Amino acid sequence: MVTRRRDKDRQPELERLAALAGAASADAAVAMETDAAPVTGPPDLTAAAFFDVDNTMMMGASIFHFARGMAARKFFTTGDLARFAVEQAKFRLLGSESKEGIRKSRETGLSFIAGHSVDEMRAHGEDIYDELMADKIWAGTRALAQMHMDAGQRVWLVTATPVDLAAIIARRLGLTGALGTVLGSENGVYTGKLVGDLLHGRAKAHAVRALAAREGLDLRRCTAYSDSVNDVPMLSVVGTAVAINPDGELRDEARKRGWEIRDFRTGRKAAKIGVPSVLGAGAIAGAIAAGLAYRRRVS
Repeated sequence: MVTRRRDKDRQPELERLAALAGAASADAAVAMETDAAPVTGPPDLTAAAFFDVDNTMMMGASIFHFARGMAARKFFTTGDLARFAVEQAKFRLLGSESKEGIRKSRETGLSFIAGHSVDEMRAHGEDIYDELMADKIWAGTRALAQMHMDAGQRVWLVTATPVDLAAIIARRLGLTGALGTVLGSENGVYTGKLVGDLLHGRAKAHAVRALAAREGLDLRRCTAYSDSVNDVPMLSVVGTAVAINPDGELRDEARKRGWEIRDFRTGRKAAKIGVPSVLGAGAIAGAIAAGLAYRRRVS
């Protein structure tokens, strides 16, 4: 009860951080947007599509694939990653970790990149995409993105993954750009701090609204896609929402609201890939970040 009251008392601050994260992500997305909008039909400048990444555009969690690649480059061990992922998942499933604790673990965990240059991390991201992500894109979701581009609409990814990595994924897919978690940097070097908070839950909705304001989009003409109930805030701010490979809660919510449901999974693959959705993007990102931070502390 005490934890719940504390979290309730902190709601204004959490909302402020979410709004800050959303605004920072929109600014970064505009700055990184490709010079020529990758649309193949006559430009439709007021409509756009927004795609979640993990389990929606890509099989599994993009930050987990990235972490595997960084482990191969000796930034930390896969054992560290597995141990912290299990601990974070246990905390989330048992409900014993407060929102404040989660926020602090995210920011502290992401300190693993402090001192590394932005260019270095982007270069690793390019290689890791080729090694571990390129063959994990859902063909059905990719086709939906192409449908929007054929209609002259711009397409952005929206993810809790760091925006520098998200932008690589978007560019490799030929999309307009990406909204993602913004990591602080000074003089081209990461500080290890978040700008606002992780781009998760309500922060995604703030980011979509902020980008729409900057790009002159009519949200009523926009479409959003996601697999997770955590993204209901984002799905709710656009005119058309589609549940892709949905977790159980989002499937129920989609049916209740009359949202379209698309599922590209089959059999055991559906069960296996659905696990990260149950834990939530924030839990996965927190687990990866914690594992990365631990490796740097003990090395």
